Amino acid sequence: MSERETADDDIEHLKKRRLGVLNTEPRETAPFTLEGDGLEPGVSGDNARALRDRIVQGLKTVYDPEIPLNIYDLGLVYGLDVTDDGEAHVRMTLTAPGCPVAGSLVQEVHDRVIGTKGVRHAKTELVWDPPWTKDRLSLEARLELGLL
Repeated sequence: MSERETADDDIEHLKKRRLGVLNTEPRETAPFTLEGDGLEPGVSGDNARALRDRIVQGLKTVYDPEIPLNIYDLGLVYGLDVTDDGEAHVRMTLTAPGCPVAGSLVQEVHDRVIGTKGVRHAKTELVWDPPWTKDRLSLEARLELGLL
């Protein structure tokens, strides 16, 4: 094989590798779920609504590392189910499937939820359906980003 043919093969290999990195098509990814018991489970006379409000306040302290907004106002929390018994189930997503902080952001959310007073058990689930769009931004987030 000549030097020229080797160089051409190397270039083709790099092109294919680059195209793989640049591919932004959504990928099938396995769900990512964390479960655990709460750190401060006991609150007498508490109800699901009050617990939910405390969890939301906690979630509003978790910020996306690339966009200077909290994940709740970004619309990354798709669902938050809370029972009077202190069970909490969070369904969340990320702005893109290839987000480099996926694991750490989900862990931070889960830690915030199980650290909320009154949570006896929490499940935090990363979901991709439906895909996140800027339509999920809260009014506050749209104002902050200058989208209104």
